[in-house]
Amino acid sequence: MTEKPAGGDKGFTKSRISAAKTSEDSLQKQENKIAMLSDFDIYLFNEGRNFRLYNHLGAHPTADNKTRFAVWAPSAHRVSVLHNNNGWNPGIDVLQPQGSSGIFAGVVDNVTVGDCYKYKIESGFGAKEKADPLAFAAELPPRTASVVASLNFDWNDRDWMDKRQSHQDLGQPISIYELHLGSFLRHFDDSLPSYSELADRIVDHVGGLGFTHVELLPVMEHPFAGSWGYQTTGYFAPTSRHGRPEEFMTFVDRLHNAGLGVILDFVPSHFATDEFALANFDGTHLYEHADPNRGIHPDWGSYEFNYGRHEIRSFLISAACFWLDKYHIDGLRVDAVASMLYLDYSRENGQWQPNLFGGREDLDAIAFLKQMNEEISAAFPGVVTIAEESTAWPGVTAPTSFGGLGFSLKWDMGWMHDTLRYLSREPIHRKYHYNELTFRSLYAYSERYVLPLSHDEVVHGKKSLVSKMPGDDWQRRANLRLLIGYQYLLPGKKLLFMGAELAQWQEWDHEKELEWGLLNHPDHTSVAAFVAAANGCYRTHEALFGHDTDTEGFEWLIANADDDSVLSWIRWGRSGQFAVCVANYTPVPRNWSIGVPVQGTYSEILNSDDTAYGGSGIVNRGEIASEDNPMHGKPARIAIRIPPLGVAVFSLSQLP
Repeated sequence: MTEKPAGGDKGFTKSRISAAKTSEDSLQKQENKIAMLSDFDIYLFNEGRNFRLYNHLGAHPTADNKTRFAVWAPSAHRVSVLHNNNGWNPGIDVLQPQGSSGIFAGVVDNVTVGDCYKYKIESGFGAKEKADPLAFAAELPPRTASVVASLNFDWNDRDWMDKRQSHQDLGQPISIYELHLGSFLRHFDDSLPSYSELADRIVDHVGGLGFTHVELLPVMEHPFAGSWGYQTTGYFAPTSRHGRPEEFMTFVDRLHNAGLGVILDFVPSHFATDEFALANFDGTHLYEHADPNRGIHPDWGSYEFNYGRHEIRSFLISAACFWLDKYHIDGLRVDAVASMLYLDYSRENGQWQPNLFGGREDLDAIAFLKQMNEEISAAFPGVVTIAEESTAWPGVTAPTSFGGLGFSLKWDMGWMHDTLRYLSREPIHRKYHYNELTFRSLYAYSERYVLPLSHDEVVHGKKSLVSKMPGDDWQRRANLRLLIGYQYLLPGKKLLFMGAELAQWQEWDHEKELEWGLLNHPDHTSVAAFVAAANGCYRTHEALFGHDTDTEGFEWLIANADDDSVLSWIRWGRSGQFAVCVANYTPVPRNWSIGVPVQGTYSEILNSDDTAYGGSGIVNRGEIASEDNPMHGKPARIAIRIPPLGVAVFSLSQLP
């Protein structure tokens, strides 16, 4: 017998359980929404097409101090519910098999919201105590019991939800602040803040910087904090480290009312091997492949889902839909898609078997991803799905009807790596690697991209963004502003991991909060001010976002000035608006002329070298009249000052 859950950890103390008790009327409303498992529900589940399993499996409290339980364990001959009120003894509250479906279900007396439970699963392979795969809440780690929870909540985000589809149209600005809840903010005693405290700080800081969305590293329950949430055990439960499910709902509601969308990292590529969770669930390899060459992820040692099993597809697609349905989440970023697509991913010869056509593609995983994206697109209009896919797999963001995977967007990992490698070089050497900047134009519209500067690039000895840069401290911050400005002026949606806006010297540590004290120093607040200005410029000028994902949004002016390490380009909007952009990757200020598409008067709308952002002040004040003298294939030109280690943007302010 394992250690009995206390039911009294942070988030689930007896007093908090009492406070969390849902009213009888509210529970009755929930009960009416939750149908008993019908033959058709079971049929869809076994066919891999029941995408609302959370309405049927798991623990659902009723109005009369009872809870309805249902769990899938096809190799079991007996399944009991263990809980505080039966002394954690098996054989008392026994669930009944539902035909030949492999599901065991039943109603248990004297169990309600806040109570801890597990399943005792007895089979020919022995007996196991397991957490509920569809639990809506869990005990605070390291305890491992599931917790009965109600998902009733009075949402106040109707205005956001009604307008979400227009907010998240790919012709609109999308700039994402990626963050890890456990290290974004901490208390003075190093304890973790509540969802409410996090919401307040995020609205103040991230909203103040002008981002449109936050993206949270996985909030799904996980036993090991050092996995950052990527070793998931509870696919339907927000981590109890910051509070109860309804508190996470309040978190999302708060952000929506502040105009911030919420994207979650979702991890269907692998799951934790912890014995209390999905691994060998009913004594067999139920969720994972039995073949270790397919069932164990070679990079992380975790288990890989058996995507070819119908019930697993029902489980995973239900998990994706759950957060969109019950928590009003606006998007899912799917982690490690490349590891799902290839049978030989990180495997040597002899460690994998070709598919039935002799290829290296995982046909089951491909079918799952397509099915997931089709269901999300049909059931949740306006929700975005984003693939972290690190190879040149064709059609990641193409519609499934055209043979694509159906994602809304894809991380441009190549741009991230090329650009960071280029900017880590001393400026004197950059002219020899100019193609690392220009290469992207060859594939920039092969997919619909997000330009990420993500958590993976500022951890495990890779240094923080500002620390990657060469030069003295001023030059490093100038290079950082140049990097962020360059990101915001290129086609593609934007993503920045927390801490970059502070010019944080230390790389990310998941056990420490951001270096908030840096905001007391002008050298660092000035970088944050530039991030806010870049967001404002991006969101205000349609030329910088209207064609983010199609070929009409970008045109080179200067792409061959490698000796000077200067680039210039035009961003085009949907109604003829345009912005002229220039970037200088050396510390040498330059007086240049660049071509412009229209005669008239121009104004500088953003310059990363402005003294307001910690720059040296090489800017272009006032109006700049164009000259009637063709240049760079354009009918006119403007004479400008190009800032050192900086970007500048110009907009037509008046026709002649």
